[in-house]
Amino acid sequence: MALKLRDKHLQLQNLIIDLDHKEKPIWKAVAKGLNRPRRKGFTMNLFRLDRLVESKDTVVVPGVVLGTGEITKPATVAALKFSGSSKAKIEKAGGKCLAIEKLAKENPDGKGVRILG
Repeated sequence: MALKLRDKHLQLQNLIIDLDHKEKPIWKAVAKGLNRPRRKGFTMNLFRLDRLVESKDTVVVPGVVLGTGEITKPATVAALKFSGSSKAKIEKAGGKCLAIEKLAKENPDGKGVRILG
């Protein structure tokens, strides 16, 4: 069953459609998370991200990562958007920042990927 798209900009609609058409349930769940109403959009601060991830984890945040706090563990984080300070702090800790579509192409099976949000 296809998702009913909410009123979002075209690039985000295309991302949601692409993820929803993938076979693996993890990408369907990410598409569902991205398709939330704007008033229920998801944001994650670095201090919360640091509590939830382990070293070398790969996580998806179906929303925005903000730079409040510090992150001490090297993790691969994929999100819709990153603030400038959050991206710098994640890379300083030895982690990587990716767009969700790039992670979906690199890891189509979703092995070892967790959704935070």
